[in-house]
Amino acid sequence: MAEKLFLGAKLRKLREARGWTLEACAERLGLSPSYLSQIETNQRPATARVLIALTRAFHVDASLFDLEGDARLIADLREATTDIAGQAEPPTAAELKQAVANTPRLARQFLALHQTFRRLDERVKALDDTLGRDERGASVALLPYEEVRDFFHYRDNYIDALDTAAEALATTLAQDGQIERALETVLADLHGVRVVNVAGQEALRRYDPASRVLTLDAWQPGATRSFQLAHQLALLSFRDLIEAELDQAAFRTQAARDVARVGLANYAAGALLLPYRAFLEAAREEKHDIDRLRTRFQVSFEQVCHRLSTLQRPGWRGVPFYFARVDMAGNITKRHSATRFQFARFGGACPLWNVHEAFAAPDRIGVQLAQMPDGSRYISIARSVSKPSGSYLANDRRYALSLGCEVEHAGALVYAAGLDLNGPATRIGVSCRICERTDCTQRAFPPIDRTLHVPENERGVVPYVLDGPRPDRY
Repeated sequence: MAEKLFLGAKLRKLREARGWTLEACAERLGLSPSYLSQIETNQRPATARVLIALTRAFHVDASLFDLEGDARLIADLREATTDIAGQAEPPTAAELKQAVANTPRLARQFLALHQTFRRLDERVKALDDTLGRDERGASVALLPYEEVRDFFHYRDNYIDALDTAAEALATTLAQDGQIERALETVLADLHGVRVVNVAGQEALRRYDPASRVLTLDAWQPGATRSFQLAHQLALLSFRDLIEAELDQAAFRTQAARDVARVGLANYAAGALLLPYRAFLEAAREEKHDIDRLRTRFQVSFEQVCHRLSTLQRPGWRGVPFYFARVDMAGNITKRHSATRFQFARFGGACPLWNVHEAFAAPDRIGVQLAQMPDGSRYISIARSVSKPSGSYLANDRRYALSLGCEVEHAGALVYAAGLDLNGPATRIGVSCRICERTDCTQRAFPPIDRTLHVPENERGVVPYVLDGPRPDRY
């Protein structure tokens, strides 16, 4: 169906610029004054015949009535109003169209105001990144997932009560190498839950509390099914512990609390599948070889990486790792650091970090010797992973994982073999907006705390020059 053409504000502006009355304009167009009035107030769309009459009467090109420009303006308004709506309901598509049709200048001024808001917001977030400040002090509210992400981050990604309880429950699982069957047995014995596998089910896991039936997607990999079983067992076995953690965290919204409940159950599921002391001893024995560990414990590559980043129990600390998961758009969807290595809490990560290269070499582990602006050096390993959709008609979910630690722990890692730890390292940073490396040629945009100059008669790799001293090349 063709897009209806509403020209109210543009037509009225043209008519008033000519000094024509409504009646005089209607006569020139061959329309009745009431019909023209309805077009000017957007009560009726303009037909193709009216559009032709307008171009002839006003001696203008039809492109003046640019529908594509209006569509772009509507799309920009939709993004802006959704961005700042918070808990309020954003305007509907019809309301946005009406705003653009009736008050286009006001719409553009609103977008300019939103751009100013975003710039100020970026400055606040950059300051938070620089100072390492908890976002609870920032003026802009976090989204639920961001609030939960920070909850785990500031707990060092270690929840002692859940971890120790899961470790104790793990001792009741049969140690016959059939983890999925062992979890099903414990669910049945402790909670009367019956597990049913259904091929092609949309949900990975669906639990009916009334019938106590847990349905899993039979097409998912074994590691995924085991994790979903462990998740359900954690929800049923550790309900009081999880609710106590939620009460203590005092999340701002119910949505954040609900997200955190799932996150805590996921944490406990990982601790069930990879019980703390047994997994820590195995990690040391295998020199943190992730492939060996995932085979040994019948889990996924990502589950091993995530669990390695949680081994910070007092008295039983493992290697302090950082861990991140990045999607194909560069968004950091999981992040934690038990090291000095810090991630951008907002926006993209450093383009020189090897996690971005992992998508180009699926299923291959890349190793990077990286150096931050403060001189600290890290061994960073990266690998892409995919989560199957189960159908040709749906896209697989693809991520890149990064796990790393400071070079002082290199002896504990199989991945350090052959690396010259004192040799040249890739100079990375947290994110472009706060990175102090003024001579980096991979910048996406300049840092917010430097004045930039754009020479008219010279063009470098990046199109601007930054004020301030050039940093030492580490």
